Amino acid sequence: MSRVSIDERILNWALERSGNAGAVQRKFPKLNQWLRGESLPTLPQLEAFARATSTPLGFLFLPEPPIEKLPIPHFRTIGSEPSGKASVDLLETIQRMQRRQDWMREYLIELSQEQLEFVNSAKISDSPESTSQKIKVALGLATGWASRLPTWTEALQLLQRKTEDLGILLVVSGIVGNSTRRKLDPNEFRGFVLIDEYAPVVFLNGADGKAAQMFTLAHELAHVWFGSSAAFDLRGMQPASDRTEIACDRVAAEFLVPTSELRQLWPMISNISDRFQRAARQFKVSDIVAARRALDLELITKRQFFNFYEEYRAADRPAKGQSGGDFYLTQNRRLGLRFAEAVVHAVLESKLLYREAYRLTGLYGSTFQRYAESIMAGETL
Repeated sequence: MSRVSIDERILNWALERSGNAGAVQRKFPKLNQWLRGESLPTLPQLEAFARATSTPLGFLFLPEPPIEKLPIPHFRTIGSEPSGKASVDLLETIQRMQRRQDWMREYLIELSQEQLEFVNSAKISDSPESTSQKIKVALGLATGWASRLPTWTEALQLLQRKTEDLGILLVVSGIVGNSTRRKLDPNEFRGFVLIDEYAPVVFLNGADGKAAQMFTLAHELAHVWFGSSAAFDLRGMQPASDRTEIACDRVAAEFLVPTSELRQLWPMISNISDRFQRAARQFKVSDIVAARRALDLELITKRQFFNFYEEYRAADRPAKGQSGGDFYLTQNRRLGLRFAEAVVHAVLESKLLYREAYRLTGLYGSTFQRYAESIMAGETL
């Protein structure tokens, strides 16, 4: 069988890029020989290596390792500086969303859709109260909207529906594409935003807890209003040391836990042991968001906050992975219902080839057909 000559630097680059060098080396016993130039892989072996390292096969034939950079800023809380390196999972997820956004933008322009006026309609110098109120008005949310709902799950679902109704492409997924073996790490990023006047994309890391997703979504909405693309981790619900990130954080806090409402509630709960949990249930946020909001408004001391924060961290558990659940509902989240509806309608109207629809959605053949039929049965576009 013929062998393929590959530059050892490319193999090392792909191995490091995978973020899982140990597992890859165990899967390919002769990898060290390839790296030392003592033997060469066959084409099937190279294809398997590309899959194992999540590397496009064509990259392995380049004369030297390519330089890959995130197309948007990646703000990390730890170290208070933007991260210079992101995982291949985050990079591929952003690139996938950019392809969908590009197609959706062209599709909407062809339909003579107007630009979304709320995108980049606020300034970071505006007060958090002002920007928060603008977002609520646009979403059609009344004062105290979350407190009227019985659970945070229902509050999150309502906020997600309102976001999509506004024209924002909302995606919630804890994996890369449809690959369940490639799980997204909420410690690397909780979400990201891709700004566009026709098709802004908001991505929530579905591997994160639901209460955390609520804050992330509010933070991302602020990014849309400020017209700023970014990926972020919001570790401990704290923003990176960046003016826009700090402004988005303040808007999100005011959006979810309004100053006036918390001040009104606080005298009734300030002396009970589970005061933060009570506030969290009222506003449908996490306990730590409620506690930090109390600190922001000087309702508690820094010592009280950090004592609670340490207890919260010690008791916190990683979020469970998404269950398989209903296939159609899962795809609605992973694709974004608004985007999925547009793709299906474009195919039926002969404005989009099936092979391109497969590439955009990651669904193929009968699987795509079944999903398209479910979309048409809903007739929601």
